[in-house]
Amino acid sequence: MSDPTARNRLDEEASPYLRQHADNPVNWQPWDDAALSKAREEDKPIFLSVGYSACHWCHVMEDESFEDDDVAEVLNEHFVPIKVDREERPDLDSIYQTVCQAVSGRGGWPLSVWLTPEGKPFYVGTYFPREPRRNMPGFLSLLENVAESWQDPEQRKEMANRADQWTRVAKDQLEDVESPGEEAPGDDVLSEAATSLMRSVDREYGGFGNSGPKFPQEARLHVLLRSFDRSGRDGFREVVQQNLDAMGGGGLYDHVGGGFHRYCTDRDWTVPHFEKMLYDNAELSRIFLAGYQVTGEEKYRDRVEETLDFVTRELQHPEGGFFSTLDAQSANEEGEQEEGAFYVWTPEQVQAVLDDEDAELFCERYGVTNKGNFENGQTVLTISASIEDLAEEHDLSDAEVEARLADAKAAIFEAREERPRPRRDEKVLAGWNGLMISAFAEAAIVLDEGYAAPAARALDFVREHLWDASSKRLTRRFADGDVKGEGYLEDYAFLARGAFDLYQATGDHDSLQFALDLARTIETEFWDSEEETVFFTPAGGEDLVARPQELRDQSTPSSLGVTLDVLLSLSHFSLDDEFESVVESVLTTHGGRIESSPLEYPSLVLAADRWNTGDRELTVAADELPDDWRGAIGDTYLPARVLAMRPPTADGLDGWLADLDLDTAPPIWADRDATDDQPTVYACRDFSCSPPTHDIAEALAWLGDETSD
Repeated sequence: MSDPTARNRLDEEASPYLRQHADNPVNWQPWDDAALSKAREEDKPIFLSVGYSACHWCHVMEDESFEDDDVAEVLNEHFVPIKVDREERPDLDSIYQTVCQAVSGRGGWPLSVWLTPEGKPFYVGTYFPREPRRNMPGFLSLLENVAESWQDPEQRKEMANRADQWTRVAKDQLEDVESPGEEAPGDDVLSEAATSLMRSVDREYGGFGNSGPKFPQEARLHVLLRSFDRSGRDGFREVVQQNLDAMGGGGLYDHVGGGFHRYCTDRDWTVPHFEKMLYDNAELSRIFLAGYQVTGEEKYRDRVEETLDFVTRELQHPEGGFFSTLDAQSANEEGEQEEGAFYVWTPEQVQAVLDDEDAELFCERYGVTNKGNFENGQTVLTISASIEDLAEEHDLSDAEVEARLADAKAAIFEAREERPRPRRDEKVLAGWNGLMISAFAEAAIVLDEGYAAPAARALDFVREHLWDASSKRLTRRFADGDVKGEGYLEDYAFLARGAFDLYQATGDHDSLQFALDLARTIETEFWDSEEETVFFTPAGGEDLVARPQELRDQSTPSSLGVTLDVLLSLSHFSLDDEFESVVESVLTTHGGRIESSPLEYPSLVLAADRWNTGDRELTVAADELPDDWRGAIGDTYLPARVLAMRPPTADGLDGWLADLDLDTAPPIWADRDATDDQPTVYACRDFSCSPPTHDIAEALAWLGDETSD
């Protein structure tokens, strides 16, 4: 039998990122038993490279090193080189990113890790140039030095000791739980977190921290909005608006095609890293929806509508699931791959599309100048002039300016469609789909019920391709018909929240049932009753050097925070208190770190606040949610809202209970029939309920009748 590690095996993989490296002269291996066994049998170190398809510096390192024959020769002879798509294996990425950040103070992608054959890290970094520069070692010489050291018994011993130490670091940081028995965070956790956040705000440009790069921090903004709702302090709302204006008006946003890029490289939100990630567009849509509810600013509504249009146009599988990413790079006019080439403009390029007057108007609105704000005199579009100022300057009405800009933007969009497009990573990931399903479902409540349709199609897709109804287990990803990978906590939690949010938007109790199934699997597979925490990997998963938890919000929300949030939602529909018990235990276990460092754990802060203050419940007994009720609920900012549709009659509810395999009605539905043959709403908060009413405004007013802190 031939040696599988003697050739590059990535052409057998479905991951677009792995397939991008299938033609490298490096004998790349996927992370599997064959590669790991080979390392142990030949006593060779593993070189692990972790990245993703839209990663700019991953492409650079490939061009410089992985396509180089000399580099490949050293890697193939002295190492077992393994490529990992971090979007397929977030567990591996979490472990080795933790080590990288602990050792070097920074992380990111590409992640470059040298491992013992047992998977223990002994050298780690991110991007390495082929030749030394800017105080960075050259990758080729680094490989040669590591290979030489591996053969020296004394140096090998030092490497083994370091590997043991770094593995302990990973285990300590990822597996460690505080001693249970402390108290869960108290009633002041939200206000304390908001106060801490205010100290880190960039008052000049928005965002957090007074330097670049600037990342979206959606969970932090939710903390501030909820604090504004609770306290009435305008400062919290003003900071959120400043952040939304910076992200929605700057280069983070694609002003021609809609949707958000990953992050901005500078302090003032001008130049982005141009990749577009599904999860960013999901979570940013949700915070812009909340901002629209609080402020009524139409520009926030516009950003959401344009973003969701972008997602359905460019990131939705024909059968419904959502794809993962668009690349940062595409071909420029010379045919070379260049970051941002699809999105940037020069005045000459604009003038080639529009007549002189409209070109001038467009360039002034979006800051397109001869100097530019990006490389080679090109411009990343930003909102650089107000409609009012343009109207005054050009002696036009505001409406005329808006109409001409809309026509100009449409023409620019059509012209841009002729450019070479960024590559699309067509993996459908269960968890990321859950995030986007939540965004569409919330938009169906806040904006228009038609947004529920893309969410429902995506949920159907995931259930058909990635869900095993008999075992109640998720597979993580679908790619061109291939399914692979066990589901992680984020897959179950994000998808459960998406399914529950779709139930809130549509009243479809089948979505509610799916959410409950996912939550029960979290309880059986991820909840550890001895440690009193919820781990990122299932109990029966692959045995790695550490079993991670995910407490912190990173590029995606904390999967533990979302788990607690959705368990609190679903506890209303469970006949026992097990979901609430899990939430209380986890908050007790991690209460100390949440209170001591709320900036790191905003999703857990939100869950703790919800646990302390309770939900705002709206039980609606009706065949469907009346349109005016949907509008009233959508216009009202209700954090920790539970919108519980149910049939209007007891007989109808009995049918639902049979479908859901419930012996009796949960309290949120029990004895809450429609009255007078009309849609009826029951509003509850703080463990007390209003009388049933046919007036949704009355119910919402009752929910909002709270004394400010």
